[in-house]
Amino acid sequence: MAVGFFMVAATLYPLGIGPELILLRRIAPGILWVAALLSCLLSLDRMFQADEEDGTLDLLLLSSFSPTGLILTRVFSHWLTTGLPLIIAAPYVSMAYGLEYSSMMTLMLSMLLGTPVLSLVGAVGAALTVGIRRGGMLLSLLLLPLYIPVLIFGAGSVEASLFGPGPEAHLSVLLALLLGTCALCPIAAASALQLHVRS
Repeated sequence: MAVGFFMVAATLYPLGIGPELILLRRIAPGILWVAALLSCLLSLDRMFQADEEDGTLDLLLLSSFSPTGLILTRVFSHWLTTGLPLIIAAPYVSMAYGLEYSSMMTLMLSMLLGTPVLSLVGAVGAALTVGIRRGGMLLSLLLLPLYIPVLIFGAGSVEASLFGPGPEAHLSVLLALLLGTCALCPIAAASALQLHVRS
């Protein structure tokens, strides 16, 4: 569903705007990254919800299994089913915008660094809203401000490869965000889930 949304949302813009290649290349980085961000949001509310509904989440958290390990496993599985397919689909969608090969590779590399950040930060939001009925809207309100740096530097890296000096600075910031979220987000999400079990 996430990949389908990404492909439909991203390919509608060239159809609506028209075939002007310069304009399409100018708007491509932002549109492709916004579509990827919204695609990741689609599946986040179900990251822990099914296990919470059938009681599996409580058993896992009360067992000897590490809560941080549980979070990392869920984040990795979410990225495999959402982030990785988006990276694979990105070059095909970017052809509609007339992006060159180097810009496509930059887009894929920025998504390779940025989509795990979306999943890691999303795990914190999903852990905070687990057990809340219809928490998808609250989850979006919590996460969208936190996703803005990934959006800025992800789209900025593609734009810099198209019109600027190069994407290295933007990609370095994305790598720093990835390392920071890898260190902090599993601990924060595990703490949120443990508070939910105690309550």
